[in-house]
Amino acid sequence: MITLQEGDKAPAFTGHDQNGQKISLADYKGKKLVLYFYPQDDTPTCTVQACNLRDNFALLRREGLIVIGISPDDEKSHKKFETKFSLPFPLLADPDHKIIDKYGVWGEKQLYGRKYLGLHRTTFLIDEKGIIRKIFLKPKSKQHAEEILRAWSEIK
Repeated sequence: MITLQEGDKAPAFTGHDQNGQKISLADYKGKKLVLYFYPQDDTPTCTVQACNLRDNFALLRREGLIVIGISPDDEKSHKKFETKFSLPFPLLADPDHKIIDKYGVWGEKQLYGRKYLGLHRTTFLIDEKGIIRKIFLKPKSKQHAEEILRAWSEIK
C-alpha cells in the first residue's frame, strides 16, 4: 500500500499515453502536476472523475496545474476512453504496474465482502520541485477538481 508521504520526492517514471507518446516525470520539472491514479477506463466512478477533471480543465490550467491520469489499462483502451469523453489530458498506460508500484497504489481491496487486489484511486499533487505536496487517498470523484484547487490554494 501507499508508503509515500507528503513532503517526499515524487518517484521518477516514464510511460506511454493514449497516443503512444512517451511521458516522464522529468518532462514536468518546474510545473505543478496532478497525477491521478484510477482503476479502469470507462467504468462509472472513473468516468465521473475523469469528466469532472475535463469539465474543470480550464480552471486547473489557469492555476498552472497539469493533469495526468494513470491506470493499468493499455494505450488502446485509453484512446477509446479519451475519444468517448473528449478528455483533454494524457492517460498513461501501466499494465505492468511499473508506475503504479512506485507510487504504492496497488493493494488489497474489498467489495461486498470479497477481497481482491486492485488499484486504489489516489491522486498526488506534485510541486515544481518534484515534491509531493498533497495525497488524496479517497478523492471525491464528483468534486475532484474542486478538491485539487482548494488544496493548491492552501499550499501556496
